[in-house]
Amino acid sequence: MKIYIEDIAKYEGQTITLQAWLYNKRSSGKLHFLQLRDGTGEIQAVVFKGNVSDEVFELSDKITQESSVEVTGTVKKHDRSRIGYEIDATDVKVIGESVDYPITPKEHGTHFLMEHRHLWLRSLRQKAILRIRHRIIKSVRDFFDNKGFTLVDAPIFTPNACEGTTNLFKVDYFDQNAYLTQSGQLYMEAAAMAVGKAYCFGPTFRAEKSKTRRHLTEFWMVEPEVAFFDIYDDMDLAEEFVEYIVQEVVKNNRADLEVLERDISKLENIKRPFPRISYDEAIEILHKKGNDTQWGADFGGDEETLISEEFDKPVMIHHYPMAIKAFYMKQEGNKAACVDMIAPEGYGEIIGGGQREEDIDKLKAKIKEQGLPEEVFGWYLDVRKYGSCKHAGFGLGIERTVAWICGLHHVRETIPFPRLMDRLTP
Repeated sequence: MKIYIEDIAKYEGQTITLQAWLYNKRSSGKLHFLQLRDGTGEIQAVVFKGNVSDEVFELSDKITQESSVEVTGTVKKHDRSRIGYEIDATDVKVIGESVDYPITPKEHGTHFLMEHRHLWLRSLRQKAILRIRHRIIKSVRDFFDNKGFTLVDAPIFTPNACEGTTNLFKVDYFDQNAYLTQSGQLYMEAAAMAVGKAYCFGPTFRAEKSKTRRHLTEFWMVEPEVAFFDIYDDMDLAEEFVEYIVQEVVKNNRADLEVLERDISKLENIKRPFPRISYDEAIEILHKKGNDTQWGADFGGDEETLISEEFDKPVMIHHYPMAIKAFYMKQEGNKAACVDMIAPEGYGEIIGGGQREEDIDKLKAKIKEQGLPEEVFGWYLDVRKYGSCKHAGFGLGIERTVAWICGLHHVRETIPFPRLMDRLTP
């Protein structure tokens, strides 16, 4: 039976065999202390010269960092251990030797670590981030599944630049052009008319020539869409959703947050209600803080950070000028019925969404106004042609959410193998 470190307490007083990797070791006279990890946890194995053969004792001294090993011994209580146990070893075998492992306990530069990302993932810090990312993704699915949403997969290949943007990845698709998706939203609008409450969850792509700490060219996004929802229903859902995700991480991943030295009290504070301000009020905040952004301009990272400094929870900014929003947004006067959720502590926008235009004639006019080809939106216009109703939704970017919850400086650590402007490997 395979035994894992996370279950080690079940075997107190028993002799077990553990398969793991050596991530560190130290020696003191007749004792070798092997620090082992197996992906579920870390434990120390103590090799005492009097308990093993000379060959095993000598081998234990020569095992190299990240070699895979098989250790047999008795599980004993150990008060100073983080998990409360250690292994009193009676035998040690090397399964796979690791020679000249490049990532040593010393400090390494970011470029070096990114070049060795496939190995950097083995570090305690990176594993903690991976586990928190896993919890966030599980929480996303649990939240929507428990609320009766249906997961509907959106295509990765799309036929056109839906919003008239230029930051798409163009690919050859047999005898025509296709683009890697920026969003599954348009497809979720169609899905919501079938199942009422739909969501998609998958990779999205942005060919942005940006080297900021908040941008990746490939990232994951969850996008719910609900029929008969307006902008205020949408904000209520987004607020409840984000609270749920954060509190699930706080409840289940406290040890990982401690590895990252995250201030957990700031996350414990993420409870509804969240502050809500209009775009106009956001402009006023910026002007009071000495930022001269003019009405009608969109907010960048600097502006989002300044606004977030006023709050200790995510702030929801709603009703931006229609002129800076996409054609499908519901128009109210010269404003769009939209919302951005800005994370605290300077982590920027984690949610963007709003109510969609349900009137087919108004939608056609906007498509024409923005110079988009109406013929490729035939299927999208059908959503309004056959039983139209108000509907709304949003998209949450997983990587920025991971960065915020983990307290990371750069999104490159939030995804196992990041894709950046200058990085396509490993």
